[in-house]
Amino acid sequence: MAVATPLLDTIRVPADLRKLEPSQLRQVAEELRAETIDAVSVTGGHLGAGLGVVELTVALHYTFSTPDDRVIWDVGHQAYPHKILTGRRDRIRTLRQGGGLSGFTKRAESEFDPFGAAHSSTSISAGLGMAVARDLAGGKNHVVAVIGDGAMSAGMAYEAMNNAGAMHSRLIVILNDNDMSIAPPVGGMSAYLARLASSRTYLSLRDFGKQLTKKLPKRLDSAITRAVEHARGYVTGGTLFEELGFYYVGPIDGHNLDHLLPVLRNVRDAEVGGPILVHVVTQKGKGYAPAEASADKYHGVVKFDVITGKQAKPPSNAPSYTKVFAQSLIREAEADEKIVAITAAMPAGTGLDLFGQAFPTRTFDVGIAEQHAVTFAGGLAAEGYKPFCAIYSTFLQRGYDQLAHDVALQNLPVRFAMDRAGLVGADGPTHAGAYDLAYLCCLPNMVVMAAADEAELVHMVATAAAHNSGPIAFRYPRGEGVGVEMPERGEVLEIGKGRVLREGKEIAILSLGTRLSEALKAADELEKLGLSTTIADARFAKPIDTALVRDLATRHSLLITIEEGSVGGFGAQVMQFMSDEGLLDGKVKLRSLVLPDRYQDQDKPERMYADAGLDAKGIVETVKRALDTAAERAIRA
Repeated sequence: MAVATPLLDTIRVPADLRKLEPSQLRQVAEELRAETIDAVSVTGGHLGAGLGVVELTVALHYTFSTPDDRVIWDVGHQAYPHKILTGRRDRIRTLRQGGGLSGFTKRAESEFDPFGAAHSSTSISAGLGMAVARDLAGGKNHVVAVIGDGAMSAGMAYEAMNNAGAMHSRLIVILNDNDMSIAPPVGGMSAYLARLASSRTYLSLRDFGKQLTKKLPKRLDSAITRAVEHARGYVTGGTLFEELGFYYVGPIDGHNLDHLLPVLRNVRDAEVGGPILVHVVTQKGKGYAPAEASADKYHGVVKFDVITGKQAKPPSNAPSYTKVFAQSLIREAEADEKIVAITAAMPAGTGLDLFGQAFPTRTFDVGIAEQHAVTFAGGLAAEGYKPFCAIYSTFLQRGYDQLAHDVALQNLPVRFAMDRAGLVGADGPTHAGAYDLAYLCCLPNMVVMAAADEAELVHMVATAAAHNSGPIAFRYPRGEGVGVEMPERGEVLEIGKGRVLREGKEIAILSLGTRLSEALKAADELEKLGLSTTIADARFAKPIDTALVRDLATRHSLLITIEEGSVGGFGAQVMQFMSDEGLLDGKVKLRSLVLPDRYQDQDKPERMYADAGLDAKGIVETVKRALDTAAERAIRA
């Protein structure tokens, strides 16, 4: 649906925006919101967060001289309006498509994206680094970090604020409070107090007062300063931030440009040093009724009808892996009261919202705090409970030290359910679960499983529930299963044992995870070429089924391993075993198919796997190349 945007049409970059009168910015914001809604209805993506910062985006680019002034969007999923204003409007309907714009900020995409982000809570750290770099170089530009209130649940944000508060570098942090989780704006009085507190006169008087108190004994100076800041904090709600060394301004209405513009101007022009935090209250989904009514449902969307808000989800005969995990865990928890579940601010994304409905007192959402989630789970396990820590593969990276030191080293039976394993399509490289096999298989005591289909996932949940001798992890992809018949209840698998699905004589394909369906297709093609092929499902990346590997290596001329992970994972485990056992000294050839050693940009998953050579065609081509010697060509002829 085309939308009329006469004023927005005059803006290619923020310099054009800054030519307008302040009175025109409301119309710009309305047109920018309409354009964002229309674009995302075509591409899908993150909608609610971007709609909530439309006015803030306009105000920031109007007030600050971007790109010389740096504006860093935490996570980056709220940056669609920012992209439209910064020279990318003509490509905005390529968002998250192959060859199109990233769904997050990306340095290689635009000079207006000073720092790439798709994981939460990095903006203040990056901004402080830029501010210090500016000071070292003698620069005068501004650095602004925009962070959502949800991201403030991560320890990294407080580590950065603690560091920033101890330094004198000028850094502006915009706290986008879109749940009113800290304090609501209180109409005109709140806006007046914010303008007053951010004004040059007030800041100059505050700075002059500090100079006076410095002449007093140190203890008295400190006591007076703390008393003043605490008193102001009781009025404005910013005591916590003042304690961390920030000058606090707010809260203000993030959708009212008459409030935003003067405060941002005052903050920009303030001559005092040190970090400033501006507390802005917004509403996710602002200006689009379906998104306002259901912030979680419209956080991330597929294509949708703008008029009705109805999302165009294609019908599927197979359940999603996420739902299969949740339902399987519920069944296990019904039989075992020691089972508890932990999520790091992703209850719906991991399926634990369903588990929480069934077992509210046994479900724990710890916020965007993966490090804490892992060690918290370790504490539960140490006391005899059976924690399932459900975290996306790419997010579990953030808790790796805790996983290695607090869980694996102590051999605590924490169960790690890793959703979004492998490639994730439109979310691109920032969310690709490419590395968990490599970073888990190298740890002592770990057991690592990968489900080939949704039925196997049910068995792996049951296996994890029954495994009490140490940590265990299982991985599964985003999206729907393959439509296999589902078991009534999961069976406990023998640790480290795979299965053979098809027997052959010449080629052996040992698959880990959901590439199994492509391996079976490849076997059909190889049979047409006269190459009898064995297909096996490894099930376990660690410990590997050494008896199965030995059998495949001794009975076939070529063994191929395939996995949806980076180099250093399952294939490396197989290769190490075969090398140590002398199985590479004989006639068998070994090839390992893994994801390429590069970051793959967003595209449809099937195209990404084809690009990686991990589809049926890629497997067949690998076999052909491995057998392509003169003698073997003669034999096949």
